[in-house]
Amino acid sequence: MEETKRNLPRDVFLHLLAIVTLYWSAVSFVTLMWQYINYFFPDVLNYVYTAGFNEAIRFAVSSLIIVFPLFILVSWYLNRIYKKEYAVRESKIRKWLIYLTLFITALVIIGDLVTVINTFLGGEITSRFFLKALSILVVAAVVFWYYLDDVRRDAPTKLAKPFAWATGVIVLASVVGAFFIVGSPATARLMQYDQQKIQDLQEIQSRIVYYWQSKETLPASLSDLADPIAGFVVPIDPQTNENYEYKILDANNLSFELCATFNKAGQDQYSQARPASVLVGGIKGAIADNWQHPEGNYCFQRTIDKQLYPPLSQTK
Repeated sequence: MEETKRNLPRDVFLHLLAIVTLYWSAVSFVTLMWQYINYFFPDVLNYVYTAGFNEAIRFAVSSLIIVFPLFILVSWYLNRIYKKEYAVRESKIRKWLIYLTLFITALVIIGDLVTVINTFLGGEITSRFFLKALSILVVAAVVFWYYLDDVRRDAPTKLAKPFAWATGVIVLASVVGAFFIVGSPATARLMQYDQQKIQDLQEIQSRIVYYWQSKETLPASLSDLADPIAGFVVPIDPQTNENYEYKILDANNLSFELCATFNKAGQDQYSQARPASVLVGGIKGAIADNWQHPEGNYCFQRTIDKQLYPPLSQTK
């Protein structure tokens, strides 16, 4: 009895850590599977931005690299303890946590099936939705089956080691595959540069529109956009620290182009940046231009619509 009491804090810590890392690993794996589905089964009605898509994959991969091995290690250590101290395996904290896990996974399975049937009856089911629902169902069912089998046994199952190896191989394959989508850390850095360049060009474009609305002419150069009173400084290329290229194509028709050099092509739906919004002079208008670009130097040609963006003197 004294031995059990002495080990109680250890047992609570290890069992809680095992369950929390299990939940974290399961959610991270499902999240990664969803991003695979988003990538291979894109939906034009469900637009995904580069930053959010890559961030979800990176966080899921980071979690699986750290949390899943920790779950395996803690489970392995607990199984060693079970062989030496049978009372630990039969402890209330362990059984409470296992039955809580069974309860949660059962609710997930039920909710997942109800959602599938409800969506199917609504006539909106697609392969994309079905695969996402299936990924949740499979992960929840595997967790439910394993722990239901484990809690019924008087001794650790012999399937623990093969199960750990099988899940480890699956997780490793999913993590490795993710690098082929988001690229290496160096590639991610280059993509961040490209995203910042797009944001800078969007901001410059907004300022050019406001400049036209205020002075009824295009700026002769980007330096004309500087506004010390408002605190606006014209952005420069964060990678080269050089000015972005700006050229007037047709002053009468308000046509111009903005150029930058990009590290990677951004021509798929996951490589588009958010369209900029203009909120200047009390006039708001979304500039939903196309910001797709190839690799290398590329110029975005723009023409200001005088009806959409009239001079401020006409709006007073």
